[in-house]
Amino acid sequence: MLLRGKNIMITGGAGFIGSHLVDRVIQENPGKVVVADNFFLGTEENLQSAKKNFPNLKVYRMDASDFNAMHTVVTDENIEIVFNLAVIPLPTSLKFPAWTIRINNEIALTFCELARMGAIKKLIHCSSSEAYGSAQYVPMDEKHPKIPFTPYAASKVAQDTLVGSYIRTFGIDAVIVRPFNNFGPRQNLGSYAGIIPIVVRKVLSGEPIEIFGDGEQTRDFIFVRNTADSFVRISEAENTRGHEINIASGNEISINELVNRLIHIMHVPNYPILHTDPRPGDVLRHCGDVSFAHELIGYNASPILDEQLDETVAWYIGKMK
Repeated sequence: MLLRGKNIMITGGAGFIGSHLVDRVIQENPGKVVVADNFFLGTEENLQSAKKNFPNLKVYRMDASDFNAMHTVVTDENIEIVFNLAVIPLPTSLKFPAWTIRINNEIALTFCELARMGAIKKLIHCSSSEAYGSAQYVPMDEKHPKIPFTPYAASKVAQDTLVGSYIRTFGIDAVIVRPFNNFGPRQNLGSYAGIIPIVVRKVLSGEPIEIFGDGEQTRDFIFVRNTADSFVRISEAENTRGHEINIASGNEISINELVNRLIHIMHVPNYPILHTDPRPGDVLRHCGDVSFAHELIGYNASPILDEQLDETVAWYIGKMK
């Protein structure tokens, strides 16, 4: 289903990945773009570019877990396709596990029900590589066991299971996209910041960089605009319907190695680094297998590029100074 001329909703569209997806969807000349976001982590600033390029962008400050509110919006706006990226993030689940699980499950259930009822035609649901837990083997394909380490990860497994059950039972048109670790401009700078903005902030403030555990845990980092492009391509390809699809770089990098690359970019190669206690539920190894995405949409793996890190670091420096 091509996005051109379609009415599209993006939940969590004011967030990090969501706002980049809004930018990418606009390039397809849709009929309407609607953002639903409770602004727990998202910001109006993230949508500035989108509003400039698509003046009719509509933004609803709403909770995506509220079925009645979402039903009203998709009906009033005649929404055909939903990209569901709304989520309570991993760090929140370490403090408020029950709330995180309940809200995340209700978000998935809301859009499964809307699809079942025919209120929307297609659902692209955003999963997470955290659903897999730590790698039992690498690269991790879509058949990798799901062994969630945190309440957040458990909620993502539950969401995926819900979506899959509605696909099999009710035949809804849906696909589950499972991104690995995203990086790039607009990632949250506050309490739930990722490793890259944390490193930049520590260097700018003159504080030692803290790494959980020994730093040898690995992640598969993918540039956020590549992820957004993949969401669009997956949504438009009919052969993706009903599948779970990894989106990753296909490469792993240790936290130690990533931090070293960052401090060299910032021209502080001997910057002090402290190793602290491991974070609860921290996975030890991630490296995604993207062969299925390649088969379906011609997706090609790509390691972290220096220019992507340069752009990301420069963006954070501009925001923090």
